[in-house]
Amino acid sequence: MADPKSFHVSAEIHQYLIDHSTAVDPVLAELMAETAALGGIARMQISPEQGLFMTMLTRLSGAIDAIEIGTFTGASSLAIARGLPAEGRLLCCDVSDEWTAIARRYWAAAEVDTKITLEIGPAADTLAALPATAEFDLAFIDADKGGYLTYYEHLVPRLRDGGVILVDNVLWSGTVIDPAVTDGDTEAIRAFNDHVAADDRVDCVMLAIGDGLSFITRRH
Repeated sequence: MADPKSFHVSAEIHQYLIDHSTAVDPVLAELMAETAALGGIARMQISPEQGLFMTMLTRLSGAIDAIEIGTFTGASSLAIARGLPAEGRLLCCDVSDEWTAIARRYWAAAEVDTKITLEIGPAADTLAALPATAEFDLAFIDADKGGYLTYYEHLVPRLRDGGVILVDNVLWSGTVIDPAVTDGDTEAIRAFNDHVAADDRVDCVMLAIGDGLSFITRRH
């Protein structure tokens, strides 16, 4: 189960991490294998250890209401849904019917589909249309990089006490520290990371999981 996102560790160390973590369950393993077979676009999939971490964190946090911005083929949503209790709910926001059709198959296979609602359309529109009372215990952002700040600003006020926002790709294959790289996505990630670090509403720790994962909580 090689992971191209863990650029900061060797293939051998990454395999050691996988071998000494709880085994990825068969449904998630099959989903990751099917996604990997798609080719280069499979880089959008979370890493295996990140999926395990997200399931554990969802469970430990006691999350009931969760939201995901960017679903792709469903590995992250499956990981979150697995950590939710029976009454838990996950709102998934994505723009692709094609990729989320794969996700739907695996949600059903894992018997978590009853916990998940999928909204197809721009996530900013979905967030803006939420009822004023909608709040979340857990949020995961892994979508278009230019939209990260917009999604974050929608979600911070909706985060319940003790809630968590997870943000993927914050290391962006290490290019965030390379001044020679100035493409739009890299600049957007840099701007987002700087914004969060300076935001006195939240506490954040950036973790070297997969392609970098920021763990954000709102201050009391």
